[in-house]
Amino acid sequence: MAAVVQVMTYLVENEQAALVIPGRLLVQVHPHFREVLQLLAVQAADEARHVEVFTRRALLRGGEMGTSSVGGRASLASLLTEPDFSVASFLLSVLGEGSFLNLLSFLERHAPDPVTRRISRLVRQDEARHVAFGVGHLEHRAAVDPLLHGRLRAAVERRHDALTGTAGLNQDVSDSLVLLAAGSWAPGDIARGWQAVQRLRNEMDEGRRHRLGRLGFPDDEAAALSALHTRNFM
Repeated sequence: MAAVVQVMTYLVENEQAALVIPGRLLVQVHPHFREVLQLLAVQAADEARHVEVFTRRALLRGGEMGTSSVGGRASLASLLTEPDFSVASFLLSVLGEGSFLNLLSFLERHAPDPVTRRISRLVRQDEARHVAFGVGHLEHRAAVDPLLHGRLRAAVERRHDALTGTAGLNQDVSDSLVLLAAGSWAPGDIARGWQAVQRLRNEMDEGRRHRLGRLGFPDDEAAALSALHTRNFM
């Protein structure tokens, strides 16, 4: 199904960025912190495996990959330019990969075949570990660095401003998510699919606000920062 191919293509793009970031962060960690080095190495290996699995699923029945978008590439590029370890972990793991937990659950529920459902579930397990590390790292940093919240807030605002002129989520990806949730082209099913995607967006927002709250952001500030997160999800 073309919708599956398009979503898999989108996931490959995003997982490539999620692969590069921990690999780049590895060189910033002092060798004394062996556990952190090992965790980042495993995270990079996870993402490399995800890229392969999603690519194989996209090309399972032959044909070509789906479309890419300028807005999507700009969103991912803004992640790659962040030099600070904690801020990069915040943008990638707490906000981006955290939102992907909801997306992968959505795909597991609505995928039209058992292969896609299974890989969505298994990848989600990996991503949950990445998110847990990011949240745990930042909870510790917030407890010892009173200026961290301001830096994290500024990073979200800076990224939002840089992406203001972009279109956000690739329309082909958005349409594919609606179709997967609909299960058919019948108008009533498409309407239900569209509603399912709106619920997905709300679930992503709730998850981001919850994780921001764990880091010590007040409810109103957590809601405001979540609303500024890129429309590309990652």
